[in-house]
Amino acid sequence: MRLFVIPRALLPRLFLWLALALVLWQGWYLGWVIAWRYFNPSETSFMAMRLQELRQTNPHARLQHVWTPYEKISIHLKRAVIAAEDDKFIDHEGFDWEAIQKALEKNERRGRIVAGGSTISQQLAKNLFLSGAKTPWRKAQEAIITVWLETFWSKRRILEVYLNVAEWGEGIFGAEAAARHYFGASAAQLTPEQAARLAVMLPAPRRLGKNPYSDYMNRRTAQIAARMRFSSAP
Repeated sequence: MRLFVIPRALLPRLFLWLALALVLWQGWYLGWVIAWRYFNPSETSFMAMRLQELRQTNPHARLQHVWTPYEKISIHLKRAVIAAEDDKFIDHEGFDWEAIQKALEKNERRGRIVAGGSTISQQLAKNLFLSGAKTPWRKAQEAIITVWLETFWSKRRILEVYLNVAEWGEGIFGAEAAARHYFGASAAQLTPEQAARLAVMLPAPRRLGKNPYSDYMNRRTAQIAARMRFSSAP
């Protein structure tokens, strides 16, 4: 079988086209990052993926999602999410290197990936644009988008979008839909205990949301509620 060989004279042009394609691809991401600084995303890549999964069994499935402005989300939920997911959110520039190092050490001890060390900014970058695949390319793209979010958005905007697109159960996205589903209240009315309970669900919302008052959930909720007093939100 004869192998196809690229003529050496064409290599510079090929590299140029590849570089241009990469710049255009990154520009597409950057364009949306800048646009969403001013406009609210109606759907994220992660939401689209979940909806596709739901429609495999129910073609008429819809997501529960209601956008809520930052000022209409309970301060308790903001503090609870920061306490549970990213206690250095206010101070870091997108990456918590200490948490990443601890996660790597924990994964090495367990022999498998059990911790990620991702910040709220990193989680938002992934949810907005990327898949859940744990590949080096996806992690590299996540890091690039995280830098852009931290550069072009305020911490307040990052947290506002995160709270509005985070998954909180089967087909449940955003603080407003979560508050209504679990407590029959609006996101503005959440109590400290309710906010802490929602924050505990975030690492595995579809599993933990099935039994929000399990022993594990009750124990973790008490822990997060105790830590909330030391958290501040932008």
